[in-house]
Amino acid sequence: MPIENQANILTTRVESILYYAKPFLTSEHRAGWIGGNAPEFFDDQSELIHEDNQKYAFYLSLNHPFKPESMISIFIPENRESYLENNIYPDCSIKVIEHPVSAESIQGSFTHKDLIRHSISHGERSMDEESMEQPFLIKVGGNPRLIQDEDYYFAELKKESLSFFFQVDEDGYPDTLIQEGGNYPFGFGSLYIFAKMDTEIEHPVAGFCQFS
Repeated sequence: MPIENQANILTTRVESILYYAKPFLTSEHRAGWIGGNAPEFFDDQSELIHEDNQKYAFYLSLNHPFKPESMISIFIPENRESYLENNIYPDCSIKVIEHPVSAESIQGSFTHKDLIRHSISHGERSMDEESMEQPFLIKVGGNPRLIQDEDYYFAELKKESLSFFFQVDEDGYPDTLIQEGGNYPFGFGSLYIFAKMDTEIEHPVAGFCQFS
């Protein structure tokens, strides 16, 4: 994406990029996937993801919108109480990992039991003000659409000069994404990802999650 467009999205924040979940898209027409198996990159790397007795499940992978060679993958604890209690940086227990572009694995070792695999469509540019009034799965840049607008969510992030990168919003889930009898991972809420933004976008982290 041209650098002036990146500035509109991440600096002046007058625009954003919106992504949607679709049941079936070819690799040519998708920007990642939610549910299903983790990328092949994580095959035989369970020690990188799991921690002691805490097991993690794959949530989604998104092609990095500004680095064509990279993806961003998100893993959430299988024990939902873990991230309900630890949901604000630096104690947020959700893992965000930037890695080389990788195909979906045939191994189901990280598959989330409540999610039915869906593709993530290519991003669509939107004026940020307009994005606040419509459903989306992922919003990159612009300003976060918050469920609770409280300063304490941002306190430690600001201390470390971490800026809003993107959010995943369960308001954008299609009806076909959750298994029958399954739970929304964030209680029909939203997950907010932050990153260092100097000359490059670096070190994406889970800033916080909010629940409806």
